[in-house]
Amino acid sequence: MLRKESSRPYKEFDDEDDDDKRSPQFFDDATEDLDGEEPNGSISQEDDIRGISPPVRFSKACLKNFFTVILIFIYLLLTAVAVFLAYQTINEFLQKHNNPVMSVTYKEVESFSPPGIALYPGKAQLLSCRHHFHDYIPPLVDPGKPQKGDCVIKDVTYYGPFSNQTQKRALVVRGPSDVRNKELIFMQFSHNETEEDFSAITYMLFAKFSDLNDSTNESEFMRECERNYSMWTFSGGFRTWVKMSLVKTSGRTNEGIEFRQESAVVKFNDKRPEPEQTNQLFFAVFEWRDPYMQEIKLIVTANPWSSVAILCGVFMALFKAANFAKLTIQWIIRMRKRHLRNKEREMNPITDS
Repeated sequence: MLRKESSRPYKEFDDEDDDDKRSPQFFDDATEDLDGEEPNGSISQEDDIRGISPPVRFSKACLKNFFTVILIFIYLLLTAVAVFLAYQTINEFLQKHNNPVMSVTYKEVESFSPPGIALYPGKAQLLSCRHHFHDYIPPLVDPGKPQKGDCVIKDVTYYGPFSNQTQKRALVVRGPSDVRNKELIFMQFSHNETEEDFSAITYMLFAKFSDLNDSTNESEFMRECERNYSMWTFSGGFRTWVKMSLVKTSGRTNEGIEFRQESAVVKFNDKRPEPEQTNQLFFAVFEWRDPYMQEIKLIVTANPWSSVAILCGVFMALFKAANFAKLTIQWIIRMRKRHLRNKEREMNPITDS
């Protein structure tokens, strides 16, 4: 009974198909949706594919692919900038590390360590050596004659560092230390060798007089001082006022100490009797210029932590760019495979089992 109701004559299906095929509305819709027909009235396979995949869908996909390519280009550009920035950071760090800058600072002190004043009088005779304060030197009494002194003096004999055959004699005087009270040392020499064309006394300054006392070999100590420190001179017939300043230089590995000096020369008005004027007189004054110690340091301005931070940021940007490029390529491959799979499915006819 059920089978009889559900079964319909073949002709009815045939009539319905004929009615559908002959419906004017069907052909109107087909004409509007399809771009063209073949001459025999059947739809081409390419037009069928276009009908299944609307143009709007293709437009969105193309637009999305276009923006993806633009993003990839931007990330590649940013990656190139990041690589250049990393190179510049490393290059700048190396340049600053290899070329340190000089930093000069001034340290104020109440007093200096007494320096060593090494004098090489030769045939000259030390007449007096006294400490005075407040830049005051009393008038000379009996110039050219020995007088009492209050200086600490050591007599050291040694061979020169540049010629072992030359023996030298140095009078090493303990220098001034009280810079606030303007302590100075006034020394007087006489020289009776009048046949010389020029006469002068050579002197040398080194950092601490106590280093000489603490040394086990005073002669070797003076040899090293002469090797490392400079020599100066003061002339006869004048009073040479030497104002010292101490400079400490710190390099990458070693530290050095040197003296800088400003000297002023005043002519001595010799009032002695003419027979006594054959003995030439030398006067020297040693004093600290100011209570400031100059310190020179070589500073490497390259900061490794800031360079590391910049490089970390650069490498993070490179990692993000690489990760984005990887995901984008994977997405493009997946979309391509899906498109080929859909195209293959559309090309194959649908078979009913």
